[in-house]
Amino acid sequence: MEVILLERIQKLGSMGEVVKVKDGYARNYLFPQHKALRATDANRAKFERDRTVLEAKNEERRKAAMGDSGKLEGKSFVILRQAGESGQLYGSVSTRDIAEAASTAGLKVSRKIALHPELAIPVTLNVARSQDEADAQSRGEVLTGPVSERAEALAAAEELFESETAAEATVEETEAEEK
Repeated sequence: MEVILLERIQKLGSMGEVVKVKDGYARNYLFPQHKALRATDANRAKFERDRTVLEAKNEERRKAAMGDSGKLEGKSFVILRQAGESGQLYGSVSTRDIAEAASTAGLKVSRKIALHPELAIPVTLNVARSQDEADAQSRGEVLTGPVSERAEALAAAEELFESETAAEATVEETEAEEK
């Protein structure tokens, strides 16, 4: 079925484009959400007549979303979930969980998460079994696998850090001697 898009839809097209989609996608999603019109001659004429109004509304929504995006951009959220020793989650993390995490941080975000189709904002999610584990993950510690492997990885990281610190101290000593 051919439809006229009334807004930008990722991986499909921009506003005003005539695209071919499956009938079910059009009937069950695009039409009820008022994101598209059936591509008939009457609807094409209606779209061209209303194009400036639609573009103005889209620009207004985009500007509002840009204002909201400043609050979210670069934020990091911790979500606690049950998981096995290997790190495999017993459940899932949904958009509802992300929206709740953002709202507990004082930001208002809908469950849809998407602020505007033309806007993408990076946020970081730290999914952990406990707050201690989340803190360890944020420090870059490896927490998956058997405990013995984690201890080995921690020891190797400490050894690397100590060797880098010693190398930096040697460089500073030689610079001081040269002066």
